[in-house]
Amino acid sequence: MDAIFLSRLQFAVATLFHFIFVPLTLGLSILIAWMETRYVQTGNEEYKKMAKFWGHLFLINFTVGVVTGITLEFQFGTNWSGYSKYVGDIFGSLLAIEATVAFFLESTFIAIWFFGWNKLSAKAHAVCIWIVALASNLSAYWIIAANAWMQNPVGYEIRNGRAELTDFWAVISQPFAITNYLHTIFSGFIVAGFFVMGISAYHLLRKNQTEFFTKSFKIALTFSLVFSIAEVGTGDLNGREMARLQPEKVAAAEALWETTKGADFNMFIIPDEKNERNSVEAIKIPKFMSKLVMGDWDAEIRGLKSWPVEDRPPVTIVFWSFRIMVGLGFLFILLTAVGWLKRNKLESNPLYLKIMMYSIPLPYIAGLLGWIVTEVGRQPWIVYHVLRTSEAHSPIAASQVGVSLVAFIVLYSLLGFAAIFLMVRHARQGLEAH
Repeated sequence: MDAIFLSRLQFAVATLFHFIFVPLTLGLSILIAWMETRYVQTGNEEYKKMAKFWGHLFLINFTVGVVTGITLEFQFGTNWSGYSKYVGDIFGSLLAIEATVAFFLESTFIAIWFFGWNKLSAKAHAVCIWIVALASNLSAYWIIAANAWMQNPVGYEIRNGRAELTDFWAVISQPFAITNYLHTIFSGFIVAGFFVMGISAYHLLRKNQTEFFTKSFKIALTFSLVFSIAEVGTGDLNGREMARLQPEKVAAAEALWETTKGADFNMFIIPDEKNERNSVEAIKIPKFMSKLVMGDWDAEIRGLKSWPVEDRPPVTIVFWSFRIMVGLGFLFILLTAVGWLKRNKLESNPLYLKIMMYSIPLPYIAGLLGWIVTEVGRQPWIVYHVLRTSEAHSPIAASQVGVSLVAFIVLYSLLGFAAIFLMVRHARQGLEAH
C-alpha cells in the first residue's frame, strides 16, 4: 500500500468517525431547543426535565465531535499539503469563517446554557440553546459549501499555479451547495429523531417513566416524519444537480455502463466492475432511470464506458452505498408513518417499540453511506476536473502514514468506546440520572 492510499484511508477513518457525532449535534440541538421553548411557553416542568435529560446526552456527543473535528482538519497540512497549497485561498477562507463565527457561537453558548440553569431567566436560557442550535446548523453550511466547491468548483481563477478566489458569493450560493446542505442537515434531524425515539422506546418497553418518554417519543416522531419526507425530496433535487454536474458519479451510482436514451431502471443489480458489465439485472422499469435522473423519460444518460478507465470512480462501493442509502431513506418514512398511526397507543405496540429501539443505528448508517457516495464518487479528483487526488498528496513516506493511521484507529476506538459507554449509561438511567 502506497502513501496516497494510506492517506486516503486515514482521512476516511477520521471523517467517518467524526461524522458519527455531527448529525446528532445538528438535530438534537433543535429538539432540545423546542422542548425548552415549550417549557417557557407552558411552565410545564416536564419539558424542562426533557431539555436537561436529552441535553446531557447532547453534551457528551458534542464534546467528542469537537475533538475529532480538530484532528481531522490538521490532515490538510500533514497529508494533503499539495491540496492546501493549490486551493487554500478558497477552502481555507470557508473553514476560517466556520471556526471564527459559527463554532465560536456554538461552543460559547453551549457553556452558558449548561452552567446557566439557575443563573439566567427561563427565556434567556432558552435563547442560549436556540443560538447553539442555529450556530451548529450554520457551521454545517460552511463545511458543506467548502465540500460543494470541491464537487463543483466555481468563483475562482488559476493564477500563479494555484486556484484563487474571485467570487465568494458564487462559492457559497451555488445550488449544489444549497441542495447538499439541506440533504445533510435533514439527515442529521432524522438521526436525532430516531435517537430520541429509540431511547424512549427502551424505557416504554420497561414501563419506566412512561409519561415522560411517551411525550419525548411523540415530539421526535413528528420531527422525524416531516424530515424523512423532506429528505427524499432534497435527495431528488441533489441527485438532479449531481446528474448535471457529475455524470460519472451518477453512472457509477446506477451501474450504467453504456450511454442510453430512455434508460431503464433495474430494481436489483449486481455490478461486475472487472468486466464492465452487470452480472445480474432484474425487475426492470422501462425508461424510469432517465425520468428519475433527468426528469425526462427519453433523456440520454452517459454510461461509464464513455470515460477513460482512469477517470471513472469506483463502481461497486458507490453503487451499493447509494442503493442502501436510498432504501433506508424510504424505510424511515415507513417507520415514522406507522408510528404516527400508533402514536396514541405506543405502550400497547411492543413490537413497534422494539423495532424503533433497534433502528437507532440506521440513520447513522444512511448518513455515512451518503458521504461515501459523495466522496468516493468524485474520485479520481480531489477537486472535480481541477486537481487529482494523486497530485494533492504531501511528500511523505508510507511508513509515516501507516504509524499515524494506526494511532488514529487506536485513539478513535478509545474515544468511541468512552462516548458510547457514557451515553448508554445515561440513557438507561433515564430521569434517575438527574
